[in-house]
Parts: sequence; structure tokens; C-alpha cells
Amino acid sequence: MALNDIPVILSHYKLMITETPCVKMRELDGGQLVPVIDRHTNEEQFVVVLFAKPRPTEGRRKAKGEEIRVNLPRDPGAGFEEGDYIELVNPVINTYEMRGDDGKITASGLWFKADGLTPAAQVVVAPAA
Repeated sequence: MALNDIPVILSHYKLMITETPCVKMRELDGGQLVPVIDRHTNEEQFVVVLFAKPRPTEGRRKAKGEEIRVNLPRDPGAGFEEGDYIELVNPVINTYEMRGDDGKITASGLWFKADGLTPAAQVVVAPAA
């Protein structure tokens, strides 16, 4: 059973683009790559790869981070480059299961989706008095 569009709050993570947004592709049986098209809007879907690193929290040891792929329903527009910090617009997670011919679960996991990208808000730190 898959759970769909579970809202997720990522404000406690810094999200940095590691691969710029591009058209999401899938491979056909013959090895040919074709764009993934949204069946409702007929628009090409996009994907962006981000490095998600937890923001420092006092009392916790420094956390590493994780690379995530995020599906987008359309082109997020110009101005999003590798190394940019961004925020996701309406991020959600979805779960999936893959079953073998015998009906047993052979793989499962989750995937990220968002309505779009926006530049991250700049955090201003006031100098000590």
C-alpha cells in the first residue's frame, strides 16, 4: 500500500542544488530515453538533485547530510544553478512498493515531489554588541 503526498517540513535543512533542474527521463525497453510527461497536463516533468544537510542545532553533534532527487511538475525557470541554496514549494513525500511475480515485496522506499523551487531566504546574523 503506497501513501501519497504526505506534507513534509524541510525548514530545518539547508538544501543546495548539486545537479541543476532538467527534464525527467525514463528508459524504454529498447534503451531509448524519453521525457516523462504528466498525463493530466501533458507537460514535461523535471527533476532536481539536492544535498539536504541538517542545520546546526545546539546540543547535537554535527550531522552529515543526504543527496535527494525531487520531482517537479514543470520547468522551475531560469536562475537555479549548481551550488545555489533553495527552498522547495509545497514539498511532499510518497512511498512506493515493487512486487515480484510471486506477489512479495522486492523493493520499497520513498520519493520527494514539490510544486517548485524558490531561492533560500538569507539568514542575517547581527554582530555581537
